Amino acid sequence: MTVCSDIRIRPVRREDRGEWSRMRRVLFPDFDPPEIDEFFETGRFDGFEQCAVFVAETSSGALVGFAEASARPYADGCATTPVAYLEGWYVDEAQRRNGVGAMLVRAVEDWGRALGFSEIASDADINNHTSQKAHAALGFAETDRIVCFAKWL
Repeated sequence: MTVCSDIRIRPVRREDRGEWSRMRRVLFPDFDPPEIDEFFETGRFDGFEQCAVFVAETSSGALVGFAEASARPYADGCATTPVAYLEGWYVDEAQRRNGVGAMLVRAVEDWGRALGFSEIASDADINNHTSQKAHAALGFAETDRIVCFAKWL
């Protein structure tokens, strides 16, 4: 893996809204744009009290990735509570496999450590083998698998 030296990881800023939205739509096609406004207004999203968003910025100022994190009261497979949780993690395809994703995850890990947490958790769709491999490459261990069910009433 070649580390991209012209990338800087930093907290998201209000002027990043458009690019964060673009990348978020790729990762979460059904995402609700007001979630971004909620984050900028309250510092929170998805009902979590403590949240952080980091972006990967090139030396030319282009955003090429992001990581969203929350403090969850617990996470399956974790022994401690609360835990840092990697809620969303995305890198533009042209920037993948050069260390940008790892840099983003390290920023979330540092954020969690600063809050006093000793574990970080995440998840991936059961069919998203690329994400599962990326998590494993960064030291995440699979702790559980679930099958979800639904039934119309």
